[in-house]
Amino acid sequence: MRKAVFVLVSLLLMALPAAAQTAPATTGVGNWTFAGLGLGLAVALAALGQSKVAAAAAESIARNPSARPGIQLALFLGLAFIESLVLFIWVMIFLRAA
Repeated sequence: MRKAVFVLVSLLLMALPAAAQTAPATTGVGNWTFAGLGLGLAVALAALGQSKVAAAAAESIARNPSARPGIQLALFLGLAFIESLVLFIWVMIFLRAA
């Protein structure tokens, strides 16, 4: 786990100088490449978070079936918050790239 975090942080730090460069005016690409990378990273991490929330809810319901309504409420709230963070990141990336 530590190695994966180290590799991710290293890659992000190496990308900082590239993000500081401005694209030539003739390409028309601008910051859209980094917007796509940022959105992809946000969606991937949100998918991991949602899968962990769903797995924990399924395990909790399997252990205590009578607590299903409360667990379902917490599950739906957690999934909604994770999804709202992805939508917020999506809006922020497009505002920055424009």
